[in-house]
Amino acid sequence: MLRVFGMALVVLQHWSMPVLSFADGRITTGNALATGNGWMITWISQVMPLVFFAGGAASAISRRAAVRRGDTAPAWLATRLRRLAWPVVPLAAVWLPLPHLLLTLGMPEQPVITASRLAGQLLWFLAIYLVAVALTPPMLRLNMAYGWRVPATLAAGAVAVDLLRFTSGLDVAGLPNIVLIWLAVHQLGFLYADGRLGRPWILAAAGYGLAAALVTFGPYPLSMIGMPGAAVSNMAPPTLALLSVGVGQIGLALGLRRWIVSFAEWPGVARMLGWAGGRMMTLYLWHMSALFVIVSMVVVGLGVSTPQPGTSAWVSGWPHWLLMLALAMWPLLRGLARFEAPPSARPYTGGMARIVVATVLVGLGLLTLTALGFVPGTAPLLGAGAIVAGLALTGPSFRTSPASRADVPGPRPLPDHPRHA
Repeated sequence: MLRVFGMALVVLQHWSMPVLSFADGRITTGNALATGNGWMITWISQVMPLVFFAGGAASAISRRAAVRRGDTAPAWLATRLRRLAWPVVPLAAVWLPLPHLLLTLGMPEQPVITASRLAGQLLWFLAIYLVAVALTPPMLRLNMAYGWRVPATLAAGAVAVDLLRFTSGLDVAGLPNIVLIWLAVHQLGFLYADGRLGRPWILAAAGYGLAAALVTFGPYPLSMIGMPGAAVSNMAPPTLALLSVGVGQIGLALGLRRWIVSFAEWPGVARMLGWAGGRMMTLYLWHMSALFVIVSMVVVGLGVSTPQPGTSAWVSGWPHWLLMLALAMWPLLRGLARFEAPPSARPYTGGMARIVVATVLVGLGLLTLTALGFVPGTAPLLGAGAIVAGLALTGPSFRTSPASRADVPGPRPLPDHPRHA
C-alpha cells in the first residue's frame, strides 16, 4: 500500500508542480509549490523516504526468502538487478533517438533539450536504490547484530556531512548524504520487517518536531523539494531535515497501519493494488513523457500558459490538466507495462566478482543518464550501453553448459515480481 501510495503521490506532484509558458522558442518553468505556503505540502508529498522505507522492508523479506530457498547472495542480486534495470531499456530505446527526430521535424530546440534532460533525471532514484539493494546482504547482517544503532550511526554521519556542507559553503560537501540518508531510511525498513519498529506516534512527533526545529533555527529551507532560485535544497543532496521528515512520515504511516491495512483489504482497493503493483515502474519511468506530450500540444503548440498558481483559474483548470495527462499516460501503461518483468532467464551461476561488475555498470549507466538525460550526444549512448552490458552479465555463466545447469539440484527461485516482493 505504501509503495503504490508513494509512487502515485510522486506522479501527482510532478504533474501538478510545473508552471509553464512558451515564447520566442523557449519554454520557461516554475514551481506551483513555491507560491505562498506551498512548502507545507512537501512535508507530506515528498514521499521518497516512504518509498525507500517500503523498499527496505521488501528487500529484507525477499533476501530472507532467497536464503531459505538456498539461493546465494550473487544469484539474489542478479535477480534484483534485472528487475530494477530492465524497464529502463525501452525508455532508452525511445528517448535516445526521439530528440533527433523531433529536431528534424522542426520542434524548437530548447524545449526538446529540456524534455530530453528531464526524462533522464528520474533515474536518480533507481541509481541510489540500486546501491541500497546491492548492500542489502551485509546491511541485513549489521541489522541483526546492532539493530537501531545502524540507522542511528548513518544519521550521525549525515549530521557531520551537513555541518561540513554548511560551514564550508560547498554543496558538493553534502554528496555523501545521498548514500547515508537513503541507506538510513532503507535500514528502518529492515527494522519494520523484523517487527522492531514500535511507538510510531513518538517516532512521528520526534521526526516532524526535529524537522520543524531545523528549518526554524538552522540553515535548512522550508520546502522538502528543490525550489527555483533557492540557495539551498533539502533534496539535492538530501539533508538532515529531509531525513527528519522521513522519520515523521514513517511514524505517521505506522501509527495509521491498522486502518491502512483494513482499507487495503476492501475488494475494490485490493484489486486496484494488484493492478497497480505490476505497473509502478512503468508509471514512474514514463509519467514525465506523458507530461511532455501534453505540454508540447497545449503550452508549445497552442501557446496556453499555466495560470498563476492558487488563483481560481489554476484551481478550476487543475482537474482538466490531470485528466489530459492521465489520458496521455494510459496508452503508455498499456503498451509498456509488459516490460515491468524482465524476460525469463536461467538462474545466475556466476560468482560475486561478476555480479559486482554488472552492478557497477548498471549504476554508472543510470548515473550518466541522470546527469545528462537523453540530450543528443555520445554520453547517453554510453550510459545506455553500460546498462545493457550490466544486464547481460546477470545471465547464467557462459562456462556452464545448458545440460549441466539442468542437472543442478535444488529449488528453483521464484520470479522476482512485485507481487512476490
